[in-house]
Order: sequence, then structure tokens, then C-alpha cells
Amino acid sequence: MIIMKTDATAEQIAHVVKEIKKHGLRADVSKGAFRTVIGLIGDERKVPLEQFTAMPGVKEVLGIETPYKLVSREYSQYSHGLEHMIIKVGDLEIGGDSLVVMAGPCAVESKEQLLRIAEGVKRAGAQVLRGGVFKPRTSVHSFQGLGAAGDEEAEEALSWLREAGDKFGLAVVTEIRGESQVDLVARYVDIIQIGARNMYDQDLLSKVARKGKPILYKRHFGAGIEEFLSFAEYIAAEGNKDIILCERGIIPIGKGRSYTRYTLDLAAVPVLQKETYLPIIVDPSHATGRRDLIHSMSCAAIAAGASGLMIEVHYAPAEALVDGQQAITPAELKAVITTCQRIQKQVAPRKR
Repeated sequence: MIIMKTDATAEQIAHVVKEIKKHGLRADVSKGAFRTVIGLIGDERKVPLEQFTAMPGVKEVLGIETPYKLVSREYSQYSHGLEHMIIKVGDLEIGGDSLVVMAGPCAVESKEQLLRIAEGVKRAGAQVLRGGVFKPRTSVHSFQGLGAAGDEEAEEALSWLREAGDKFGLAVVTEIRGESQVDLVARYVDIIQIGARNMYDQDLLSKVARKGKPILYKRHFGAGIEEFLSFAEYIAAEGNKDIILCERGIIPIGKGRSYTRYTLDLAAVPVLQKETYLPIIVDPSHATGRRDLIHSMSCAAIAAGASGLMIEVHYAPAEALVDGQQAITPAELKAVITTCQRIQKQVAPRKR
């Protein structure tokens, strides 16, 4: 990163950016309250960095050792002095001292189902309505979501999400499964979700990032922390740093019976907080695959420092078309939120 002097002019900054681009790299220009920091995006071995130190307006050139430079805490501290980023979705703040809960059905099944659940999660205290229109499933014979029926059906289901969100004052998030869905989904939702299976899809990440909307980015069940943040860098490299990281469980290790769907890696929460300024939420539904564990794992996630939760909710879990075994009812969600809000009040001062 190239740190400009506090009195650097716009012309001097533009000159540095021009020189970076001459070598085939891109520039990330972060203007803080007191200084401007320019991050190099690409193979910096192509650039004779020593030449920048002598340029007018340049204070110093510093190297960042991690492969995820733009989302690193080091880069943020130099550019904006940020310890924790707060992402705004309307009046909602994600990453602050208040608990944020994203709740709703795993899959949108009908308009009536969605409106009923939306009302329930709103009364329980959630601020974001989640619901899947395009479902990435292991088996081709499983329900793939209403979006799989065609463009008209997908748009209708997305319009239900938007209507339910507007009716009950909830922000809306849904998952994108492929590049062809990006433009359609972006017209209806407030937050775009990149699911675990697509964590490595560089082209999808770049295309979604260019929509300029906040992105909920889930960790792949086989990815390490460095991989997770390195691929989040593809989003930041497009100029979109409104990234909400989501821990949703990793593949269990060991022999014998697995008692949960995945292993919820709660240690990832404080580790990620040391490495990046981005907010982190936890999805205990996909991690455990068991509704009887949602309350305890939600509490543990908030105690570990997570900014929020993503929880699957259905008024009749046994009747859900997808993953009913890991969904809880609106009444159970209310109990989770009530307890976690008390924990959050104790944890929030520690995070500052």
C-alpha cells in the first residue's frame, strides 16, 4: 500500500494511480479523514515500488504480508483507522453493538408461507428476512427452489420476498447460485448471499460485487481462514467492501458417527476479528443441522463475539420442503433472540 501525505493533492493521487495502472495493476483508493491510502491490486512484482517513494505527495510505501490485503485489519487501520466496519442496510447497522438476526425459511414455498413466517420472525425480533429462491442441493432429485422452474417463477418468488420485507419492515437476503441470476436477484434484495458451495467462484464473486450491494459471504465447509479471506478479496478488489462474513460449519474430523451436520468452528469468530475489520455472523442451522442445538449454539456464537445470526425458521418445521430438521419456530426464535441480546450487551464492550 502507498500512503500519501496528509497534504497530498488530488492531482498527485491521480498521478500515482496512473503509474500503478501503467504496470497492469489496479488501484484501490481509500480516502480517510486524515490521509489517503492506495492499495495495489494484482501482481506487485511487476511494479518497481521504489519509484513511488520519490513521487510528489507520497509519504511511504508499505508491504502487507497477508494474501488478503484489502480486507486485512492492517490495511483498514492505515486507510480509515477502522477497527470494526459497520455495514448499513437502510436504517439497520450490521457490525455494531446491537445483535442482528437474519431469519426465515430455508426455501420460499409459497406467498402465504413466506408472509406468515415473515410476520413471525419480525415479532420475534429479527431484522432481516432470509428465504431461498434458488437452492443448491446435493441431489438433482431434491427440491431446487421455486427459481428452478424458470425465470417467471423465480421473479415471482423474489417479488414475494420483497413484498414480505416491505410489509413487515425487514431487510431481505437471498442466495445466488449462478452468474445468470445476479441481475434479477439484485433488483429485489437488500443483501446478496454467496453460499458455501460458491465461495470459490471468482467470476460470480466479481459480478456480484459490481452490483454495489452488501454481500453475505459464507465460508466453504472445507475452507481454512486464509482461503476464506483470500477469496473475499475478490469482492473487495471490485471496490465493494460491504462484506458480511458468515461461519456456517466445516467438515467434521474423525471417525465414527457424526452427531451434527457440520462442525461449528466458533474459534473462527475471534480469529477472523483479529485478521479483518469485516463483521462476522454465524449460521447455527446449517452448522448443526439440528433444531435442538440452535439455542445453545446461537448463545455460544454471540459469546464468541459474532455480530449476528442467520437462523432457519418455519411455523411447521416438519412440513418444510427443505431442511425442516434444522428449522425452529418463531416462538423458539424469540427465545433465542432474547437470550442472545443479553449476552450481546456483555460482549459488545469487549469488541471495541
